[in-house]
Amino acid sequence: MYLPNVKPVLLAALISLAFNAHAETSAGALEPSALEKRLDQMQKEIESLKQQLAAEKTARQEQVTAVQTAAQDTQREASATSIGGYGEVVYNNYKDKTIKDEADLQRFVLFFGHRFNDKLRLYSELEIEHALVESGQGELGLEQAYIEYNLHPKINLRAGLMLMPLGLLNEVHEPPTFYGVERNEVESRIIPTTWRELGVGLQGEVLDGLEYNAGIATSLDASKFSNASSGIRSLRSEGFKAAASDLALYAGLNYRQPGWLLGGGLFTGNTAQNGVGSTSSAALEGKNARVTLWDVHGKYSIGKLDLQALYARGTLNDTQAINQAASIATGSGSAAPKSFWGGYGQAAYAVWTQGDMKLSPFVRYERYNTQASVDDGYAKDPLNNERVITAGANFNLSREVVFKADWQNYQKDKRKDRFNLGVGYMF
Repeated sequence: MYLPNVKPVLLAALISLAFNAHAETSAGALEPSALEKRLDQMQKEIESLKQQLAAEKTARQEQVTAVQTAAQDTQREASATSIGGYGEVVYNNYKDKTIKDEADLQRFVLFFGHRFNDKLRLYSELEIEHALVESGQGELGLEQAYIEYNLHPKINLRAGLMLMPLGLLNEVHEPPTFYGVERNEVESRIIPTTWRELGVGLQGEVLDGLEYNAGIATSLDASKFSNASSGIRSLRSEGFKAAASDLALYAGLNYRQPGWLLGGGLFTGNTAQNGVGSTSSAALEGKNARVTLWDVHGKYSIGKLDLQALYARGTLNDTQAINQAASIATGSGSAAPKSFWGGYGQAAYAVWTQGDMKLSPFVRYERYNTQASVDDGYAKDPLNNERVITAGANFNLSREVVFKADWQNYQKDKRKDRFNLGVGYMF
């Protein structure tokens, strides 16, 4: 609202009043009572003008305050919401020319976070795999989506779709954070990265550097078992109408200090879902097809040298019922595993650095068996008992962008031998 500047008006009024008073005096002396009335009138007009001036100043100050408040609110809202993400493109060139060489935009992930207040936050990741979703190809899904509430400086309550705290890759898997074009085999087949479940839990620090993450979540679904070569990977529900007749417990503990990390994780729960999982099956009704999977892992960095190692082992009960539910015939090599395990060791060394740029050759040795034992009457596929050597290099253009190249050699399944190229980023 426009308010006139009353300072010139006040000055003009005073001059006018003085001129009139002078004119009247010149025309003839006023009576004392008339003079007093004139002075009272002048005083009232001056007070009125002062009030208008004060009102104008107040209104202008309110306008300035409103603009400043709006600007602060806008800035606060903008900083409360954060956007990030990561992605990777890979090229696989197989030694066996009967296998199709392939280039793939493997993942494109967007992160959305929001801080409602100083204690309450939202974390989420939306992922597209293989560039598009069409005719049953590709995948669009949520990698995580959970609310976190700070109960105490060292205790956070989490609820929603969360990554399970096992291994080194499951919670931290952006391409610039690991060596090699493809994620390592052990943390893909034994620990089924990226493994997420719907649940509720607590996360925080016991002591400085000692972090915990534990809770209750949906368990795996034995009715979805399909492929022994990938261990229990096919049993994941990923938050999609997850069977919840049987629940699971999970826990992770990591101790971090500058240059090194030691930790482990555990997941245990019945996968039978009382026979009413993704696919109903009388064979699983009332069964205790419990899966128990644990791991220990460590990382150590000194100077330009990075070392990393992990070992994981799992067991699965009532696999006879799982095989029956999946219609796996006796004698088949596709049986569900009663036990499975894997481990790897890895070393990398930065041979050249300049600013944020870095060239780091690496070598990794993996050993895994997704069918370490099976029920009597079923066979074990020897290709599931594998050794893999991967050698290559990461070239970081920055901490957030990396180019990769490596060669992978498989001891048993030579059809998998391949040369890989990749580019990855995160922000």
